[in-house]
Amino acid sequence: MPRERRFKVFDFSMSETANHNYALRKYFFLIAALVVLLDRISKWTVAASLPLHNELTVIPGFFQITHVENAGAAFGLFAESTVHWKVAALVTFSLIALIIVTVLLWKNSHSVSTMTVGLSLILGGAFGNLWDRIVDGHVVDFLDFHIGAYHWPAFNVADSAIVVGAILLVAEILFAKPSSQAVKSSS
Repeated sequence: MPRERRFKVFDFSMSETANHNYALRKYFFLIAALVVLLDRISKWTVAASLPLHNELTVIPGFFQITHVENAGAAFGLFAESTVHWKVAALVTFSLIALIIVTVLLWKNSHSVSTMTVGLSLILGGAFGNLWDRIVDGHVVDFLDFHIGAYHWPAFNVADSAIVVGAILLVAEILFAKPSSQAVKSSS
């Protein structure tokens, strides 16, 4: 008769559910990796083919591709700051955000949901911009929208992924239907 273990601390066998969760995690991290890849390719293409501060009009009066280097945060926040520790602070903040998002994604990767896709997009976008800050000390922004006198600050694929991911998280919070267990426990 096999001996039963009293402690399962070192039991590394995976149940069918755990295998399913692991399989889903791969997809969420694949989404993040695709965001990083698209971000890197687009920034490299713009930096290689469009001189700094030049622009290419795509839709007159609305959209152009421009080449700017953003030493600040998203959408140019703090770009004009002369504080010498700005890049270190932005890198530190990005690393903290990456850790938090990765933990949240790891813990909630048991199903495909608006939240997990949103977290994947945020993870990829944050990593894409962090890469630039560590390597170059700035981020290449190139998507430039304006309507009449109103001009939105230039941004990039990583910024777009972060914003779309945040919108998905807000949508999940605002519009998610309560689970049947939550309804039962509150009655």
